[in-house]
Amino acid sequence: MSLADRLDSVRRAQAAVSQAQQPTTAGGAGPRPGTVPRRRVLDPFGEVKGRVHQALIESLGPRLYDPHLPEAELAQQVRTTLQQTIDAEQTPLSHADRTRIAQEVSDEILGHGPLEPLLRDPEISEIMVNGPDSIYVERSGKLYSVETHFSNEAHLRRVIDKIVGRVGRRVDEASPLCDARLPDGSRVNAVISPIALDGAMLTIRKFSQDPYTDADLIAFGTITPSVRDFLKACVMGRRNIVISGGTGSGKTTTLNVISSFIPEDERIVTIEDAAELQLHQDHVLRLESRPANIEGKGAIAIRDLVKNSLRMRPDRIVVGEVRDGAALDMLQAMNTGHDGSITTVHANTPRDSLARLETMVLMAGVDLPVRAIREQVAGAVQLIVQQSRLKDGSRRIVAITEVVGMEGDVVTLQDIFTFDWAAGRDENGRFRGTLVSTGLRPKFLTELHDLGIEVSPQLFINGARLT
Repeated sequence: MSLADRLDSVRRAQAAVSQAQQPTTAGGAGPRPGTVPRRRVLDPFGEVKGRVHQALIESLGPRLYDPHLPEAELAQQVRTTLQQTIDAEQTPLSHADRTRIAQEVSDEILGHGPLEPLLRDPEISEIMVNGPDSIYVERSGKLYSVETHFSNEAHLRRVIDKIVGRVGRRVDEASPLCDARLPDGSRVNAVISPIALDGAMLTIRKFSQDPYTDADLIAFGTITPSVRDFLKACVMGRRNIVISGGTGSGKTTTLNVISSFIPEDERIVTIEDAAELQLHQDHVLRLESRPANIEGKGAIAIRDLVKNSLRMRPDRIVVGEVRDGAALDMLQAMNTGHDGSITTVHANTPRDSLARLETMVLMAGVDLPVRAIREQVAGAVQLIVQQSRLKDGSRRIVAITEVVGMEGDVVTLQDIFTFDWAAGRDENGRFRGTLVSTGLRPKFLTELHDLGIEVSPQLFINGARLT
């Protein structure tokens, strides 16, 4: 055999091995177009877990789905029956193997299957399921692939249905997009076919079991004690605040911390798409939007909730995020006596956040001239807190900007504090910078003084670093 023939035979053998290792679609036609196949690690205890799972379902029966059975009691019954079932298993298993099987089957019955270990890991801030065999997590602002996987597409769909069904939502071919939440407030987004071309996808943004406080944000470097004191004075002084930033920049966490500065003796109404805020004041009323039912009726939008909240005698209105015509109602609330309201908006800069508010007001369908909209914005919003996720994975407040008023047809802004990018990075690649004073004093300082709220004048010395 010639060298060319030998090389050709080796290439054919390698191609055959590569083809055999590639996962196939449901129809068996090979890997999905445009995807990178991943080699699945077979579970050596798959058959044992299947038998134990089935025996557990047969043993407990309807009790697994009894809505009147307390969760703690159900968990105890499941674990007791599970241990008995595993002890009766004929396959020789070590103690470690029995413990692992018991934990995984328990997670499947009581929790969210393969996602449970990831949900328990306090270092993971986000879980991204791109399909049954592709799961990524975020740790310290960086993405990592994990070996965890679902059995198949149907397994992933069951977990999605369990999550969204618990909060009264649904996801199916007629409604393939869904926002939901876990019991701890973690944000969930699910997308299934036909929208998701490569199968169901699930994204979970985890929330800490113990909500972050201002001390936590200081430890993370998001804010400094001086910034905390300034923002607390603004909240106590009933300034209307917009927290602006991109996706994953930490807006909701900062909103939760800033909202914690609201005095205990005020009536607070929170309005969200999926309830995430965790305020510890006594007088908090929580409202959550609702999607349409299977007949396309019964939807309750954020805008409806903002309108209704005005009839609930609120001292403060906290909106998780404005993303549509609700912006007009939010501005109206800020302009009609509900000072001290707080919300978030997606935008890259403080100036962009005003443009976004203008656009969203136009989405309300009210034919208003642009100047009238800008007057509403300039009269309602007094402070913009800009937050970003930096290249090192940290989330920082990079600007605090005051809305001064109108000059002609333009809303005028002045930066009070800006991020010091010139400070560079340390040996670990982390940004050294912090907020630095521009030397401009907020025009509302006089109003804060009249309310008995003092802010240190040292914060506004030109070039002063807010440590």
